Amino acid sequence: MTDESAGWVSLFSGGKDSSWALYRALESGLPVERLLTVHPEGDSYMYHVPATDLAALAAESVGVPLVEVEPDDFAAGDADDAGAQGDRELAVLEDALTDLGFDVTGVTAGAVESEFQTSRIEAMCERLDADLFAPLWREDPGELARAMLDAGFEIRIIAVAAYGLDESWLGRTLDADALADLEALNDEYGVHVLGEGGEFETLVTDGPHMDRPIELEYETEWDGTRGTVRVEDAWLG
Repeated sequence: MTDESAGWVSLFSGGKDSSWALYRALESGLPVERLLTVHPEGDSYMYHVPATDLAALAAESVGVPLVEVEPDDFAAGDADDAGAQGDRELAVLEDALTDLGFDVTGVTAGAVESEFQTSRIEAMCERLDADLFAPLWREDPGELARAMLDAGFEIRIIAVAAYGLDESWLGRTLDADALADLEALNDEYGVHVLGEGGEFETLVTDGPHMDRPIELEYETEWDGTRGTVRVEDAWLG
């Protein structure tokens, strides 16, 4: 871009939804100057939690500088007012955007169906006088998943927490077969095809917007009803 005092910022966790929003923004020619990752210390109402420490590798592969925000523990588990909790968590993001040193002309977000998150991000953008690019918002989940796969996204499932998703899903690649299984689980148990209800979390390890894939060494942790991938090493291939 020619104006170095202004640009777009992509809210980025490394998961499929924020990665798709970033990819679509770059594909559309939006001048994304920074990626921004919030690393919650504990649970969060507003932010993706698992494996956000790998966002730096993803940003290096994408070739866009990353801003990392490490707030104190949000104590989301102790919150008795979800709305107030969401507002407090959002304030960390808004402060970070304000302190970037350039005018934020637009923000990308990977929201699919969460009115709780999206309404707050929209209000924040209005306060910042910034546009919002949310290409997943209210789109059909199955069509979105197929679009990601058709574009060449390599997506790993790194956490599961829903009936019907067992330990075999941890580390599984979200490919056409996995998508068919998720659609069957949606019919049977109501599992959201994109994990929008927290049923599962993902990490994008390769895509058309990335120069090199992310390689992983990991172990799985399973407690009988839910589990996570514990990454022991990660590098760019």
